[in-house]
Amino acid sequence: MATVIENPIEMAIRSGLTKELDPVHLEIVNESYMHNVPKGSETHFKVLVVSQQFEGLALIKRHRMVNDIVKNNLNGDFVHALSIVAKTPQQWDEAYELKPSPNCKGGFGK
Repeated sequence: MATVIENPIEMAIRSGLTKELDPVHLEIVNESYMHNVPKGSETHFKVLVVSQQFEGLALIKRHRMVNDIVKNNLNGDFVHALSIVAKTPQQWDEAYELKPSPNCKGGFGK
């Protein structure tokens, strides 16, 4: 009997970011429940990753790095939205709280 992995998309994101960025802090929040998707979906994520590898990189390069890692680890699985907070350890404040995204308005500017 095949083993079913709970939250396979989230686990793939976590595994890839951990392996490639060796983060000192990592939070991954599945915000799919806030959108018009079936229960249990993994389509909308918010990621907070703190890594020394971001040192000296512009924010856009950090985001591209995270996006590339996620894309490579999903092997064709689909993520509709990925919100990224990427900081260096020097920029990281442990008191920082990852805020939830605004409520979905249903798409198409509704």
